[in-house]
Amino acid sequence: MMFYRLRGKLIHQAPGVVVVECGGVGYKCLTTSSTLSRLSQASGEVVVYTHLSVREDALDLFGFATPQELDTFRLLISVSGVGPKSALAVLSNLTPEQFALCVVSGDAKSLTKAQGIGPKAAQRIILELKDKISNEDLAGAVGQAAPAADFSSGNLGEAISALVVLGYTQSEAASAVGKLDSSLPVQELIRLALKNLSQNS
Repeated sequence: MMFYRLRGKLIHQAPGVVVVECGGVGYKCLTTSSTLSRLSQASGEVVVYTHLSVREDALDLFGFATPQELDTFRLLISVSGVGPKSALAVLSNLTPEQFALCVVSGDAKSLTKAQGIGPKAAQRIILELKDKISNEDLAGAVGQAAPAADFSSGNLGEAISALVVLGYTQSEAASAVGKLDSSLPVQELIRLALKNLSQNS
């Protein structure tokens, strides 16, 4: 990659765009709403992690507040049919950790909330990236959660299924249940997960 990161003064921001001045040059970066929010709260110099997209008719620079967001963006655009604009839309709706949980738990519904991501694209993202998501990617979303494989079996799986029936998305349910002790009875897992979900709503 031609650029890895920029460090300088934030001189302009607009929906989907930040401009960082480095050495007297202003670099326009297309970005997510979460990066916009984070950078707007920073004082002094800002750091933006970047990806340069080279096409026949354009050079586009994409910027992110964290390396994790950059890595997730690159994962998304590696999926056939998912372009940079759709990847930005996904990351404006979900943190990298939440996205990882959606992929591992097969939560296509949450992915389709992003503009430009339909049911087929969501399923393709899950199919192509499921094996590329590590437990470290999930850490921020589920805390000390059990390994992803446990989400579909045993008490955890039953509790998650029950929460989905109650109207929660697969990733919301997995996130709430994943923070709990997997040895608890199913009914207790559901009760505690509902308590956590109601506090977060």
